[in-house]
Amino acid sequence: MPDHNDRFGDLSESANNSGAAERKAAAERKAAAESKAAAQAQPTEQVPPPPLDQFSPQKPGQPPWVWAGMGALVLLALFVIFVLPGIVQDYELPLERRVEESLATAPVAPQQRAETGVSPFLEAQRARERKEAQDVLAELLDTQSQLDALQVEQWAKMAYDSALALALEGDESYRVQEFGSARDAYQQALAQLRNTLASVPTVLEQTLISGEQALIARDATTAIANYELATLLEESLVDLAAGIASNDAQIGLTRAQALEELIDLLDSAERAAGNPARQVEILEQAVNLDPYSTEAAQALAQARADRLQERFAAMMSEGYTQLQAGSPQEAIARFEAAATLGVNENEARAAIAQTETEITNAKIAELQRRALDSEAREAWQEAVEDYDAIVAIDANLPTINRALDYAEKRARLDALLIAALDTPERFAEQAVFDETRDIYFTGRAIEDAGPRLTAQLDELQTLLENSQVPLSIRFISDGLTDVTVLRVTELGTFEQTRLDLKPGTYAAVGRRAGYREVREEFTVGFGLTPAVVIVRCNEAISTALGR
Repeated sequence: MPDHNDRFGDLSESANNSGAAERKAAAERKAAAESKAAAQAQPTEQVPPPPLDQFSPQKPGQPPWVWAGMGALVLLALFVIFVLPGIVQDYELPLERRVEESLATAPVAPQQRAETGVSPFLEAQRARERKEAQDVLAELLDTQSQLDALQVEQWAKMAYDSALALALEGDESYRVQEFGSARDAYQQALAQLRNTLASVPTVLEQTLISGEQALIARDATTAIANYELATLLEESLVDLAAGIASNDAQIGLTRAQALEELIDLLDSAERAAGNPARQVEILEQAVNLDPYSTEAAQALAQARADRLQERFAAMMSEGYTQLQAGSPQEAIARFEAAATLGVNENEARAAIAQTETEITNAKIAELQRRALDSEAREAWQEAVEDYDAIVAIDANLPTINRALDYAEKRARLDALLIAALDTPERFAEQAVFDETRDIYFTGRAIEDAGPRLTAQLDELQTLLENSQVPLSIRFISDGLTDVTVLRVTELGTFEQTRLDLKPGTYAAVGRRAGYREVREEFTVGFGLTPAVVIVRCNEAISTALGR
């Protein structure tokens, strides 16, 4: 970047040439004044006063204020001629305070004075405009220096060159001493440079975007160039109210510098396709290298998903292998593990449900097989228990429900037959006989009764028939005891008698005044018929009390 003094070299040369002429004239005027003062200071030389008409003395009839005004003009002229040039010289280009030049210069020729003679007011106006131009130029150069430090030609060359062109126009105006035009041109150039400087936050944001785009395009060189510039611009910002993070550029630069290595890792991961575990390992390195890389993050996420899919498939395969091997519970355990991976959970749950259904069906089938076996053996209560177990698993099986109902009826019939056969003596009671007879006919109405039921019914038939054939039973007493066969008849007192009784269980009660009551139970039929039933009250009550 060329130095700003070189950029405005013409302006400095012009200003130096103009200033030299003015300094020469001022030195001549100052030397003349010092010579006059020295002559007046000589005591031996008495200079007669000039004629009064030299100073245009007051003529009769002229008011005093006219002379006062003329005196003020003379003082103003002396200020402009001798004082003002010295002040202006302090601010002549190149914007440094001038060193006082030697006053030992030759006096200015009368003709030279006549040529440079300008009205004091115009001279003062020109001096003011010259200073204004120089002040604006100083700000212009300062702003230019700031922009040069920010490598402005990389990001705002057209605007920068346009401002410099305006500054050069100002130089041309300054060179011909048109200081007002020079000032205006410098102001326009300064405004453009300030606008350019004010655009730094926007340029920074655009540069960051360009850097990001270069990263996405895998253009490391362009990305580094953009982020280096962005870093320079970012560091120049004191106020970050534009909302740009203070470390965005540095982060981007770091990413750009690592881009080539990142690309190598991404390419390596792509070559490892088919090996998700290896891909994950490589891409984790890539993400650690550039945590801000969307490409690396997405590739890692995909690789991890692929690895999970691989593990899922392996677990499901293991589950089906266990299922085929007859280990459904082990299969369910593998399916459950697959469901926890977070991928294809529905598929794993469906496999679990299917396996559980198969387990259930297998259990139902086993229970049904057992129930049918119990039915074949006419072990109806066992069949009921097996059918109940099936209903507890699945209550919506019509076939099972019908089978359960039939088994329950057969089990109740079997229990009644067993009870009747175990207590045939109760048949002597008409109510019991009638009930047992109904049970018998119910059994006979069953088709395909089976050997167990047939045998039960045959045996019951015999007992029922025999229960209706009376047997003669002989009773012996003492003629003093009053005998009663309960629920049959009263025999009264006797020594010996007979009574026809149907097969069954009976009780004979003997009572005698003053004696303890006696009770004799006996069974008629069923091979238990007694030869004789003796009923006597032999134990006196008094004797019993005496004991």
